[in-house]
Amino acid sequence: LVKDFDSIVMPPKKEETTERLGAWALGRFSNRLKVGIVGLPNVGKSTLYNTLTKCAIPAENFPFCTIDPNETRVNVPDERFDWLVKTYTPKSIVHPWLEICDIAGLVKGAAQGAGLGNAFLSHIRAVDGIMHVLRAFEDPDIVHVEDKVDPIRDIEIITAELREKDKEFVERKLADLMKDKAKANSNAATKKEWQAEVDTANKVLQWLAEGKEVRLGVGVGDADYWTTKDIQFLNDWMLLTAKPALFLVNLSEEDYKRKKNKFLKPIHDWVQSHGGGTIIPYSGELEAKLQDMSEEEAAAYSKENEVPSALPKIIKTAFAMVHLIYFFTAGPDEVKGWVLRKGYKAPQAAGTIHTDFEKGFICAEVMSFEDLKDAGSESKVKERGRYRQEGKNYTVQDGDVIFFKFNVTTKGK
Repeated sequence: LVKDFDSIVMPPKKEETTERLGAWALGRFSNRLKVGIVGLPNVGKSTLYNTLTKCAIPAENFPFCTIDPNETRVNVPDERFDWLVKTYTPKSIVHPWLEICDIAGLVKGAAQGAGLGNAFLSHIRAVDGIMHVLRAFEDPDIVHVEDKVDPIRDIEIITAELREKDKEFVERKLADLMKDKAKANSNAATKKEWQAEVDTANKVLQWLAEGKEVRLGVGVGDADYWTTKDIQFLNDWMLLTAKPALFLVNLSEEDYKRKKNKFLKPIHDWVQSHGGGTIIPYSGELEAKLQDMSEEEAAAYSKENEVPSALPKIIKTAFAMVHLIYFFTAGPDEVKGWVLRKGYKAPQAAGTIHTDFEKGFICAEVMSFEDLKDAGSESKVKERGRYRQEGKNYTVQDGDVIFFKFNVTTKGK
């Protein structure tokens, strides 16, 4: 028996760690997500949309020529998909895709109804990510709504309008909550939930008053401002500044070729001082020119002038920005990329193919694209022991090649 208790050394307590949610936690959990092209009038939004989609929509030289948001799906370029098509030579191929919306130009005072005002802002509310187009080219033939080219002023106008609209929304939400106070106090559970939503609303108002965007409160810096409970409410509210953002800098072809422009550093400094983000320089002038050429002519022009198209990078970055991934199904009949939200489990992924697959899910037979390419064939992957069966708790990874097993008579739980 040990009598001297002071001599006993107890093992240290196991530290409890909470995994940070990350920016992916904000936003709708759906495989039908949209990205909107946003900017002031005449900065090159519709020209970019036209080149992305090759759709002949209006892009004339006057503000508000885009009234209703134009929407289209664009193929997401992926070398892995191309390799699968080449390897399986299927009868049918279906590319992974991204839905893109061209949204009318915003002007200062939109939150109070200026320009297309509230219609514009409602169109932004309907998308899941924002591509900010910033004009960094001079052209006397293309008027600027603010008379002078200044991309920093432009992005500050846009972000201020989005914050103002979010502020109005949350203030209305808080007013409605206060009206329901007596009803919420009827029992402990509803009171607790009511108080949590009130607390989140007040936190958001304080955050916006400091000139910050909601998206920067999670996954940025050393600690998250938003709790899991906050994010639950934020995802219901679908605030404009909660949406992930990408910054596209529209240059002249000459500046794009020489990779120099007086606005690039100020834009970089502004983005970094406002929470960071991805910046992609491109040239709408160049992209429109390439669009009018045949594929062979465009490739030759880009190579000769050392001006590669930025569109593949823009599409791939926008796709990842809204936390989308895709898995592949591959065989001699079809190679297809299936789009889904990051974080989906195997049964949910199966449900993107058919609801019966999710209801009657048995297992997923999975191999990573890297293993398949390295081995050269499915049989070789199996020989190497890299072909595996995963259950309902498996989180699908980008680029997985999957075959689902299911039983249609099994009832979903």
